[in-house]
Amino acid sequence: MQNRFQYAFHLMTEYIETLLPKLNIAVIFGGSKKKNGAVMYQTRNPRSWKSYEAVAADIRDSLKRSGFRHVTLMPDDMTLPDALQKEKTHFAWLNTGGVQGYNPVSHTPGILEMMGIPYVGHSPLNACRLDSKHVFKRELASLGIRTPDFLTWFYLTGPLPVKYNKKFDAAFGDYPGPFIVKPVSGRASLHVHLVETRKELPEVVHRVSEVTRNYVLIEKYMPGREFCVAVSGHVRCENGLFSKNEKPFVFSEIERILEPGEAIFTSMDQKAITADRARLIRREDEPDLKKALARLGEEIFTAFDLKSLVRLDVRADEDGVLNVLEVNPKPDLKRAGNAVISLVTIGLGEHGMSYDDLILGLLADRLDYLLRHRNASVSHITELLRQAPSPAAIRWEGIS
Repeated sequence: MQNRFQYAFHLMTEYIETLLPKLNIAVIFGGSKKKNGAVMYQTRNPRSWKSYEAVAADIRDSLKRSGFRHVTLMPDDMTLPDALQKEKTHFAWLNTGGVQGYNPVSHTPGILEMMGIPYVGHSPLNACRLDSKHVFKRELASLGIRTPDFLTWFYLTGPLPVKYNKKFDAAFGDYPGPFIVKPVSGRASLHVHLVETRKELPEVVHRVSEVTRNYVLIEKYMPGREFCVAVSGHVRCENGLFSKNEKPFVFSEIERILEPGEAIFTSMDQKAITADRARLIRREDEPDLKKALARLGEEIFTAFDLKSLVRLDVRADEDGVLNVLEVNPKPDLKRAGNAVISLVTIGLGEHGMSYDDLILGLLADRLDYLLRHRNASVSHITELLRQAPSPAAIRWEGIS
């Protein structure tokens, strides 16, 4: 006779309470290729690198405040597999954009998939789809979701011709500019340029490609207001209580406030995001806009079969029509403080939630999916649940 774990969402609180003293969690941040022993050979960083260690520490501290006793920070470098084994890790939280190389956001989830360690974060495929802006935009177009007209250019092709270029004409027609030029994979609005005319494009495209040695994205500039909206899964936590909804959880619908003469949002690496740089869209002020942003978030989260938190960046065209610029697969989850805010957490108060509620809810949402749909893949976690605080609280079914 074998015992098979029988999942029931209404027992999530009991599951969490059982796991608090037992579950070994690794919060993984971006390892530096410059650290001794981190990599065998140093290569390029087409995607601008950042460790995100400070935010990983915020996540660790939040999990500990919720009662998890065994939470460890780890860099996702060459030492990661050994570190995960040494700590007997049951579960991981990805807070990294990778160490080096191409498509780096997919490297660490790929390692975890190979090792059989479940995690909060996107699958290797979804991480790549979202972080590769040109791939993502093609999928948006195929779904009928509006995104600015665009073209990609590869540096090995040579200088970008803007005259007598069939691909360019097919993308932009007789549109004269302005354009946005940016890396196809990047973060924090780094190496993003506003280019006023077609004539200036080749030089700026060349400049970006010299930095990234990768495809460069050229898209039509949207002159309207700019917005962000955060979306996570169906489970959320409010004041320590878990609930599950039919639709993904959409929150923090905000407008990014651009300063006079600021055509595109300045990189957070150069200018911190403070309260005067973002404004919550309130239902009583702009109900239609708030609903439209929520619908976009729900549609994309569902259509792309996402399983973890994202942030949509959206901008209106000259007629006020919303266009999706990109979806950030690793939005900033810092705990707000010292006048610096997070574009993701700024709207939690509208839903009666704290930062700790958000973090615990994201973990519970992942557990809900794994225990419901991938039970056999997390037998090491269901084994931890055998010894519940109350023997009747967690159900097992005997099978022959």
